[in-house]
Amino acid sequence: MNVLYISLGVAILSLVYAAYNIRVILRHDSGTKKMIAIADAIQEGAMAYMNRQFKTVGFFALVLFVLIGFGLGWKIAITFIVGALFSGVAGYVGMNVSVRANVRTAAAAKNSLEEALSVAFRGGAITGLSVVGLSLLGVAGFYLIFKLIGVPAEEIPHLLIGFGFGASLISLFARLGGGIFTKAADVGADLVGKIEAGIPEDDPRNPATIADNVGDNVGDCAGMGADLFETYAVTLIAAMILAVAEGLPVAYVMYPLALGAVAVLASMVSINFVKTSNKDQIMRALYKGMGIAQILSLIGFFIVTKVMIEDAPMSLFWATVVGGIITVLIIVITEYYTATKYRPVREVAKASETGAGTNVIMGLAAGMESTIGIVLLIVVGIIAAYACAGLYGIAIAAVSMLSTTGMVIAMDTYGPITDNAGGIAEMSEMPEKVRKVTDALDAVGNTTKAVTKGYAIGSAALAALVLFQDYNGALLEEGRRLIFDLTDYQVIVGLFLGGLIPYAFSSMTMKSVGKAAHAVVQEVRRQFKEIPGIMQGTGKPDYKRCVDIVTKAALLEMIGPALLAVLSPVLVGYILGPKALGGLLVGVIVSGLLLAISMANGGATWDNAKKYIEDGHHGGKGSEAHKAAVVGDTVGDPYKDTAGPAINALIKVINTIALLIASSIASWSLF
Repeated sequence: MNVLYISLGVAILSLVYAAYNIRVILRHDSGTKKMIAIADAIQEGAMAYMNRQFKTVGFFALVLFVLIGFGLGWKIAITFIVGALFSGVAGYVGMNVSVRANVRTAAAAKNSLEEALSVAFRGGAITGLSVVGLSLLGVAGFYLIFKLIGVPAEEIPHLLIGFGFGASLISLFARLGGGIFTKAADVGADLVGKIEAGIPEDDPRNPATIADNVGDNVGDCAGMGADLFETYAVTLIAAMILAVAEGLPVAYVMYPLALGAVAVLASMVSINFVKTSNKDQIMRALYKGMGIAQILSLIGFFIVTKVMIEDAPMSLFWATVVGGIITVLIIVITEYYTATKYRPVREVAKASETGAGTNVIMGLAAGMESTIGIVLLIVVGIIAAYACAGLYGIAIAAVSMLSTTGMVIAMDTYGPITDNAGGIAEMSEMPEKVRKVTDALDAVGNTTKAVTKGYAIGSAALAALVLFQDYNGALLEEGRRLIFDLTDYQVIVGLFLGGLIPYAFSSMTMKSVGKAAHAVVQEVRRQFKEIPGIMQGTGKPDYKRCVDIVTKAALLEMIGPALLAVLSPVLVGYILGPKALGGLLVGVIVSGLLLAISMANGGATWDNAKKYIEDGHHGGKGSEAHKAAVVGDTVGDPYKDTAGPAINALIKVINTIALLIASSIASWSLF
């Protein structure tokens, strides 16, 4: 069985199926002229931002391409630039479709909930299919090319790490830039619109409302797409590198690609099972699709393992089962802490009755508490996977966990599509019947965005652990057997620095959102004051001005945190040496995992507590509890959509760079 050719065929099939779904979506009605005008404004803002972001990131990528080429070799440099390009293309295509699917979802809501759900989910599935298709195409394609030009088989996986680094770089910028954009617009729109002016979230009188809708796409669609693209690619590559380092047969090197191909096929099939006509069953329909993808994947994993692995195949299969179980349980735990029907969200909503202070306190507590279950689950998963097949078993569990990335991204991107659809329906004054459909879809979208972030964070931790093992293996290949002894001051120094970095990184990103949001607030206040007739509906706000403000802020403010991520492993590696860098990697993984979970889940808890109150509880919209909840949601916005998710990319960028420079620092240290 030629795994490379099969993987390439599945990758191309995934991209063809994505193209087919694009045609299906674009054939749907776009609605009224007013709906189209609003959608065009969102589309124009989103694409303008993406184009400017790619120009900025492109400059950094070209500089790194040259540095990598001269420093590490042109084969790695080429894989790096293609990895960056593929990651950017996946996000670009996905968002291009999302900003067209939103208005078609709103229009389909006039006909039925089932049709609207189909448009929204298939719109999200296009991003998912593009991500897994291009990722599998890149990894399998480069492996085949290097094999055909005569590169020794044991060297090929190490060359592929450039592809992973290129994807990681784009992911970092996409998460940072998109997160700063979306939350600056959201916070600015909420503070002036909801609290000061007392108008609804998507009211066309709010000058920041288009920027807010644009932000949903550049943050949750393009950002998550790039994030999971690099996690998916890096995990495949890391597992292949570990197989080589462990001296395993070539079948073990190809095994991760086979698992990825099987799961892509399973995801393509399961997309068609996401359907319902009952507004109370939307989440169940999405979970049904995810469940079918998991079951079909595990069946395929069993067959592939039996065919490919002659020595103890069931041990590896059980490692894939561990990965599947971790995926399901992370989603369950995250939903418990972020959905309105469970205790944590309702406690935060109840606390809002006594003001913003108690709301914030309870939200912080919920986020911290949510780390317990997820971290214990990951610990048990690591132990179980190691018991199955050693370190390679942990890598395979991570591959299994990432295998259904296409479905996860579909669920995540569904969120901004339905959020935009609701905004378009409200701003175009569609009938109440339509709003009920879009509101039902959007309510579920808030939960899907939360649970997929938990999945992304958990998978990042396992992927980074495998990358750390690869780093240690790379040092061994250079003739130095390093023992990361906790009594060694260099390791301890590295641990402290690694634990510090996620906090410094988060501080920078939170400040960036705060500064950009301040500028939006000032602009919205100015327009309310200086443009006559806005509140009466006779004057038109200057939407483009707010979009321009957050675009410039996002592109400028993302540079500092990105440099911290790229330079910290290089400086520590070359100044303090490989032991300190190893300590840094572990510190970043542990500290970053806990901080990211706490931020992502805490922010989602605040968000849904506000929505729970808006549904009529604790006084409903306009009550004192609602005003307090809006403040909590404002605090949580950069937590869940900027700093928290961006830590995923931070962890993997640092680990990937460490792996790239491991050979050159193996015998280098100033101390």
